[in-house]
Amino acid sequence: MGKSKSKAEKSAKLIRKMKKMWEQAQSDLCEVRNSEIHGRGVYATRAIKKEEKIIEYVGELIDKAESERRAHIQAERAEKHGDAAVYIFTVDDEHDLDGNLPWNTARLINHSCEPNCEAWIDGTRIFIHALRNIKKGDELSFDYGFDVDTWEEHPCLCGKKSCVGHIVSRSQWPELEKKKAAKKSAAR
Repeated sequence: MGKSKSKAEKSAKLIRKMKKMWEQAQSDLCEVRNSEIHGRGVYATRAIKKEEKIIEYVGELIDKAESERRAHIQAERAEKHGDAAVYIFTVDDEHDLDGNLPWNTARLINHSCEPNCEAWIDGTRIFIHALRNIKKGDELSFDYGFDVDTWEEHPCLCGKKSCVGHIVSRSQWPELEKKKAAKKSAAR
């Protein structure tokens, strides 16, 4: 009987944790719709002011080793089935947040080379805030900040005037241009 109660208590605790996470992932400021950038996207349901908190990016807090393991599994699955790839978000040097949860609306915010949002990290929580005023109906986007070393694996489809063609952190755009030029030169 003691083991059954323990299992029931663990189950109830997990259900409470998931319910809380679901509640944290809700926002009246945005909704999911089809996107020209990449399948589905997140759109403003009303005007949003600069620096306003829009939604929380929720998920399971995991260490870097587990993050690496899951990222490889999710990437393999994505390659095999064409699903969206990896929803792991860096929190700090020791932890990441695995946002691969169906109710994590923020995981569907697409990358853009001209983002209108950014992620603010508060402890181990991640919140998406407006970088500038956003109009009702605008698609929300942020800079995923991927490393230039993996540039060829991440084509960008944002369609903005300043698009560099790959999902790479803006701070690494000069290095990206050098890598693209070197590749073009080597192909000649």
